[in-house]
Order: sequence, then structure tokens, then C-alpha cells
Amino acid sequence: MPSPFLSSAYPADPYPGARPGVSFVELDGAAWIVRPADGPSGWAVDAGRPDHVDLDAWLAGLGAPPLDERLPVLAYGSNASPGKIGWLRAAMGLAGPVVVLEADVDGVAAVWSAGVRARDGQRPAVLAAAPGVTERHAVWLATPEQRAVLDRAEGRGERYRLAWLRTSVRLTNGQPYQWVLAYLARPEVLGRLVAEHLNRSPLLVDGRLVRVAELDHGEARLLIGDLAESDELDVVPAAEEPTWADVRPRPDR
Repeated sequence: MPSPFLSSAYPADPYPGARPGVSFVELDGAAWIVRPADGPSGWAVDAGRPDHVDLDAWLAGLGAPPLDERLPVLAYGSNASPGKIGWLRAAMGLAGPVVVLEADVDGVAAVWSAGVRARDGQRPAVLAAAPGVTERHAVWLATPEQRAVLDRAEGRGERYRLAWLRTSVRLTNGQPYQWVLAYLARPEVLGRLVAEHLNRSPLLVDGRLVRVAELDHGEARLLIGDLAESDELDVVPAAEEPTWADVRPRPDR
């Protein structure tokens, strides 16, 4: 596939949106493929010429923070879609290069939630423990300003909470994370009957979770079931402004 490609080539609708199947860095409607590489950052930007540029050097050329000044935020739903990033720019004021790196995630799964989004009635995903399962998702390496936009878009404190999730995450360049930030169901809402647009309890159909990987949105929107009372995740609450100090020890990079 070409690099760069148009973000609009991977629309956000229907949920969870289309994914390009590569790591990328998106800026103002265009996305450049990012590949594992030797070098300071461990990644290189495919700028369409033989001499690929180290990702940190590429970011520095734009006056943007390097990877080490960003925090990992797990993108398991529509935030991994370039089209959704475009929507965040237009509707939420998202700015700067957005680094989205593919990752394998063990022991947790994106599952369909019991609620629907107020703005369009689509059923969103939520995260739940899934022992023995490995799923391919993505990690935003987000600046504080970008994470603040995600806070607003995800309804932090209203629809989702932001927490540090303890699990095994491996970027496709082999870099591991033991802890990543993730938007999760609020514990005070789990298993309770609340307004549908606020309910992010995992949905149970015949007593089991329904993974997003198993059912597309058209079918998922018609699901009827019960509310899970727990997501069984191992988490640490995130500070209002998260830092690595929230979790000890700091994961190896």
C-alpha cells in the first residue's frame, strides 16, 4: 500500500471502523506507514523513498514530542481507525502527529458493550478479561494534549474511566509493555441499569461475552442480553494527569 495514504480511505463507520493493518503516524488527513527498524526510536517512517526516516527524527522535524515523552493508550475500538482520528481533529480539536502502533495484547478482549453511543446509536466496545486470548489492537503513543482530547471523546468519568491496565502488550517491533492506559467501564456502573448512552458494562449473551472479533456491528446492534457485573481486569487508577509514577516499576521500553 502507498505511504502516505489518506485517512479517509479507512472510515470510522460502521463501528469500530476500518483499520489499515499497519502501524502509522497520522497528520491532518494523511497517514504514513511506520515500520520496525534499528535506530533510536525502534521505528522508521516510510516516506515513499529508499532512506526511511527514524520516527523520532520525523517527529522532531515537525516540532512534536518524541516517543519517550508520550504515554501508551490502548486503542481497541474505533480509535485505531484513521478515519476516527480525522473525526477527532474536526470535532474535538485533536492536533499534532498521532502515533498508532500495532500490538498483540494477551489475556483481554474487546467485547460488545450493553450501551450505545448517544450521537449515532452505534454500539461501542469495552474491554474485558479473556484468559488465553490474544488480539491484535493498537497503541497510541499520545501526548498529554492528545490524551486530553481522548478523555473528552470517550467521556472520561461519565461513560468510561481511564486506568492503567496490567497485561502483556507487545508492539510489532518487539517492544513490551506491562502497563498501558485504557478506557474501561466505570466500576460504579458495571452491572447496573443506567441510561443506555452511559452504560459500558460488557454485554452477556447466554452468559458469555461477545467479542468484537466474532460479530460485526450490524449483528451486534441487535444483541439482547444481560449486564456483566465485572470486567475482571487488573487495573490501577490513573491520576487526573497520568504519568509513569502511577505504576511501579516503570515498564521496560
